[in-house]
Amino acid sequence: MIDEPAAVDPAGPDAYLARLPIGEPLPFPADGAPSWEIFPYEGELTVRELRAPELPEPPRHGEDGPASCSQCVRPDSDFLWTDEHWRLSATDEPTGLPAALLLQPRAHHDLLDLPVELSAALGPMLQRVERAVLSLGGIGRVHVNRWGDGAAHLHLWLIARPEGVMQLRGSTLPLWMDVLPPLPADVTAERARRIAAAMAAEGGTAHA
Repeated sequence: MIDEPAAVDPAGPDAYLARLPIGEPLPFPADGAPSWEIFPYEGELTVRELRAPELPEPPRHGEDGPASCSQCVRPDSDFLWTDEHWRLSATDEPTGLPAALLLQPRAHHDLLDLPVELSAALGPMLQRVERAVLSLGGIGRVHVNRWGDGAAHLHLWLIARPEGVMQLRGSTLPLWMDVLPPLPADVTAERARRIAAAMAAEGGTAHA
């Protein structure tokens, strides 16, 4: 009896990868991001060619656990605010936005293995950080982002859009963060101090 070849799942991962136009020129769709008012770049742009998938994927930083994670060994003094379960930090360098923060659990977890009690606390904690950012005044929105491709220790970005600057609204805000001139160091430090104090007013310790 001749074995029949296994049927390929047309919706499976292998079939998906087989359909990707690896190495082929890709056009911008007419209504794609470069046509949006909120897109920060102009001029002629081209889409990069897709490279072949890397399988298995290279490990992320901290994939092997706390011993290999630089976030786990950071002292609380590196952060704006901490409590028993959570730590809040600013970006390593000043940005041109009113605030750009990272919230992470103290223990080494990613979102998928975050314990139930921390998962339940995550929503209220994000609300709390947003309130602290809004207390600065002049904030239109606080965007919450989680990517997680570089590090295995869960970290959520909270990025503030200045009120009234409608060109910065939406999903391109992180791109604008790269190109806006950074705030002076003393202004950044004062904003960090105010955010830390607002967080500590509801518990935990301010370090800024």
